[in-house]
Amino acid sequence: MKHEKLCVGPVAGVDEAGRGPLAGPVVAAAVILPAKGVPRGIDDSKKLSASERERLCARLKGCAIVGIGIVEPNEIDTLNIYWATMKAMTLAVDALATELGHAPGHVLVDGNRLPRWTYPATPLVGGDAKSLSIAAASIVAKHTRDLIMIAAADVHPEYNWHSNKGYGCAHHMKALRDHGPTPIHRRSFAPVAAAYLAREGLFVKEATS
Repeated sequence: MKHEKLCVGPVAGVDEAGRGPLAGPVVAAAVILPAKGVPRGIDDSKKLSASERERLCARLKGCAIVGIGIVEPNEIDTLNIYWATMKAMTLAVDALATELGHAPGHVLVDGNRLPRWTYPATPLVGGDAKSLSIAAASIVAKHTRDLIMIAAADVHPEYNWHSNKGYGCAHHMKALRDHGPTPIHRRSFAPVAAAYLAREGLFVKEATS
């Protein structure tokens, strides 16, 4: 927790999950770790298995202060994915501050940009490998988003979101072409926009034939 020790007051780590997928929300988490009793095994979420993330997320919610921010696909399309991510991070820290009862002393944010907020903060490129609190936030954000996409897969099983979590793998792309976009697809993303226009063109052709 070297970076945390350089900051004053309770330090929150912030990370996001879901910038790249074609479907589903972008999710951010903010985490303040306890002074003692930090769960072992915290690491960049991408280096952990789904079961490890699930276990650690449950433990973090039991011992740490956690805030979560979620921005849905329709708002991603309105704001664009960059500003939607910034909003999700802001919502996460706002939720954490509410839980804490006051603003964190400092916020460490994974990446090279900061949201437009009033919290004292530092961007940290590769932060999930450098800061334990950012790594913890990456676990909470990733696991939270995975649960959302698994639930969505039960409604739209043809897209195989149980496995791909909304990313544009070959199976997802084929399903998008075959079935068209769902309400939780990001229509501002080029592959989804192309599939939507193709479906609209097909409907127009059928209506005029």
